[in-house]
Amino acid sequence: MQVWNVIYDPLEFPDSLYHSALPLVDQTAQSKITKFHRREDACRSLIGNLLPRVLLKKRGVAKDAMTFAATDTGKPYCTTPGIDPPLAFNVTHDEGVIAMAFGTGDLGPPAFSVGVDVMKLKIPPRTTFTEFVDIVDSQLTAREKNLILADVTEEEAIRRFYWIWTLKEAYTKALGIGLGFDFRRIEYDVVEEKVTVDGEPARGWQFLRFELPQYGLNYVGFAARFVGGRGTSISELSEGCLVCYDAVSFVNRAIEEMS
Repeated sequence: MQVWNVIYDPLEFPDSLYHSALPLVDQTAQSKITKFHRREDACRSLIGNLLPRVLLKKRGVAKDAMTFAATDTGKPYCTTPGIDPPLAFNVTHDEGVIAMAFGTGDLGPPAFSVGVDVMKLKIPPRTTFTEFVDIVDSQLTAREKNLILADVTEEEAIRRFYWIWTLKEAYTKALGIGLGFDFRRIEYDVVEEKVTVDGEPARGWQFLRFELPQYGLNYVGFAARFVGGRGTSISELSEGCLVCYDAVSFVNRAIEEMS
């Protein structure tokens, strides 16, 4: 599994580039993108839609041959004919990062069981860390909360929280079940490196942890994939499988290759 990250700065991304890239996606995607009131949100959505299309283009698929659909819960998937092996992907974003995890579509068709989440290491302004944890308390298990509020630095505590949160998000996105899943059903012990669901080991799941320090960005994330079997794998995403692009360069390249 690989993760592509596009680093987006609204101040560096001109309107002209947005308008030039918008025709690269189909009318359905364009309609959803242009409904955003804030240009920043529209640009993030555009980049998120471009990511799987750029990947397909690298695999030799013509732009007009690319087709996509979504499950009843809204998880997008590729319906482009002739993709062998099938493509599994999932896209997410948080502030200045748009990320896509992708790999071979093996289990859980048609959208396949792949999910990703990335988040910036921060707490809301004018909020203490303890207050922040209290706000999300209903989504944490007792063990997770104890690990977050343990005798560690606040920097480490924030990091622990977001490792837990992004793993939970990546897992539910991989399942494609949408909102409403009780996050307390999933427990990630960041010290023992164990993941359980409903009190049982998350058998058959692979969890890949990553962060983006090389760009001076305090973002962490997890990619999740159901691979089958009895084991649970939690590890770092290898360096060669984590790619970062500047948004302007990425979109300009997409225009050049797909126009």
